[in-house]
Amino acid sequence: MHPETLFDVPASAVTVPTLPAGPANPGRTLHQYGETDRWSYLGTHQPSWLERPEFGGSMVVPLCVSHRRLTARRALPRAATPWMLDSGGFTELSLYGEWTVPPAQYATAVRRYADEIGELERAAIQDWMCEPQILAKTRQSVYDHQSRTVASYLNLMWRDDELPWMPVLQGWTLDDYLRCVDMYAAMGIDLTVEPLVGLGSVCRRQSTKKAVRIVERLHGLGLRLHGFGFKVTGLREVHHLLYSSDSLAWSFNARHHAPLPGCTHKTCSNCPRYALAWRNRLLASLSDWHQDTAVPLLHLAA
Repeated sequence: MHPETLFDVPASAVTVPTLPAGPANPGRTLHQYGETDRWSYLGTHQPSWLERPEFGGSMVVPLCVSHRRLTARRALPRAATPWMLDSGGFTELSLYGEWTVPPAQYATAVRRYADEIGELERAAIQDWMCEPQILAKTRQSVYDHQSRTVASYLNLMWRDDELPWMPVLQGWTLDDYLRCVDMYAAMGIDLTVEPLVGLGSVCRRQSTKKAVRIVERLHGLGLRLHGFGFKVTGLREVHHLLYSSDSLAWSFNARHHAPLPGCTHKTCSNCPRYALAWRNRLLASLSDWHQDTAVPLLHLAA
């Protein structure tokens, strides 16, 4: 496949054989948390949480916020805690069957978030998920989606290689994911030296034997994996193989339970107290990790 059909960059830029290996600048260096916190990003619909003091300070609860929640804001919060940016790709492809946000526009937005919000650790690329319902919407193959995912990483790196772009692996079967690793390698990208590699199209089947085998094999290759949208059941299976994960499952859980004592809202689906309690319970439920809980433990949905 000719480079010019894959990338929204000049052909001469695509032919560069390698990208810088390992952390090449401050934007490509992960903060080092304690063992209990290093991988647990708390998802939120509310960008204002980035500046809330209960997520920063000595507690250091890293957050995950979607580009779709930030892009229309004229004023941005100033982060009190490290965070990662979700590209909003699943919603984008579910609604439109393609990316309607041009790479240049996305890169410009992420640069603004890095400069104005600060504390940005990772920014997901504009990857292409491979769930059957997404393929049906785009009318493309797994291979097409993988090609476009690799192209997105190269395109965004070419536009601003000082931003903390996180490459993402896409596929459906184990062989698909191994092929995606090879596709990055063919473009000069050694994923084993990347600070973090996103694992896509797994969250909706995360506790199945096939998904566990995929995580085990990719971890065995030496990849530092980030699990998108991992829930409790999936984390209990593979948390020891993931460097990090993010989850908004607490919000879904809150919609099906009464508000916490003292809360006046109808549900706690956007409640910081509930979110922190859920996260503490999650960490305490994983055999290899231990954390003191400063707020009440709540029932967890699988």
